[in-house]
Amino acid sequence: MNDLEKRKQVYGICGECNEPGTGERWCQNCNSKRFKDNFKNWTSGNKDIDELIRQSQLNAVYYKKYLEWIPFENFKDITYITKGGFGKIYSAKWPEGYIDSWDIENQKWIRSSNEKVALKSLDNSSCISTEFLNEIKSHLQIYLLDVIQCFGITQDPNTKDYMMVLEYYIHNAGKVHKDFHSGNILYRSGPYISDLGMCQPANNEKQSVKQEGIYGVLPYMAPEILRGNQYTKASDIYSFGIIMNEYISEETPYNNIPHNHALSIKICKGLRPNIFKYTPKLLADLIIKCWDAKAENRPTAKELYQELKKLYYEVYYNDDKVDEYDDKIKLNRTGEKRSNNIQTHPQAIYTSRLLNFKNLPEPVNSVSEGFDCQLDESDLNEMNQDDENNIE
Repeated sequence: MNDLEKRKQVYGICGECNEPGTGERWCQNCNSKRFKDNFKNWTSGNKDIDELIRQSQLNAVYYKKYLEWIPFENFKDITYITKGGFGKIYSAKWPEGYIDSWDIENQKWIRSSNEKVALKSLDNSSCISTEFLNEIKSHLQIYLLDVIQCFGITQDPNTKDYMMVLEYYIHNAGKVHKDFHSGNILYRSGPYISDLGMCQPANNEKQSVKQEGIYGVLPYMAPEILRGNQYTKASDIYSFGIIMNEYISEETPYNNIPHNHALSIKICKGLRPNIFKYTPKLLADLIIKCWDAKAENRPTAKELYQELKKLYYEVYYNDDKVDEYDDKIKLNRTGEKRSNNIQTHPQAIYTSRLLNFKNLPEPVNSVSEGFDCQLDESDLNEMNQDDENNIE
């Protein structure tokens, strides 16, 4: 069966051009012409953004693959939620909603209507860089059920900063993500990933002096990244291991010490967050594999999926295992949650920032394998004395 026959079987025939559809309720041939006819009726004021939106509309094979320019006045009930490393996040109502399909009979777009969205402002984005626009493209290139959808772009009329219009999810705190940490795990009915590589200022490449270093959240960054190497899929796996342990232990990593040069040295020398003794061994072993000092020793995303799926079915169909895991989780949560009893250090920073550490050692693994590995008194004193002056 060739491609046309497959599309005909799956998506049916377009009622206007009589060609097979390209997606659910979508004909790229017809809809791209409609989008193109409307190009003259809008502009973002930035030629790069205009081109990005236009190309997405011309190439969209179904409704989740395009962006729109959405005038700011189209949003209602805009409410501030929180501030991230390089921008603010708001909730808003979008009465019109995103385009779902074309109504042939009435010759107009069918929209979702009354959509609740998140508006993510990008600081200093009035002169947005092409490098940063490439990161926005990630939302179009990666459509998965567990990745936040980007509907389009708007602009704050007061600050002139551009804002991404995203699916709204409650914030609880292939491509390389580049900034994978627990603050980018959002919730609705389940966990979703946000901020695809958006851990740097929007105008980064247009700054008068290009800053050396790498953007990220120190506790979640692989040791090779701290040493100045580029982000890779393996570095995302390292971050996943840190997040997995955080969710099991209910403690943010390294929350009682400064996130400074001394910590980066300790991480390269094998320091990792505590894995509490009641963590099921299969999960503990997987976490340790994820944060191995050598990137080539970490599992791939496919291997991780297979291991977790295998573990899920082993537990799901074994009542004794379920009870055992429940008991261990309860032991990890005895009394009040530990995170409520721990004072977060004032220099423990969980937002993306520019880091530029010098002369870090070659990454090695700790001999303790991560179980209840603690910093001794001299380590803590050293780290508290080493302040942010070491971050250039």
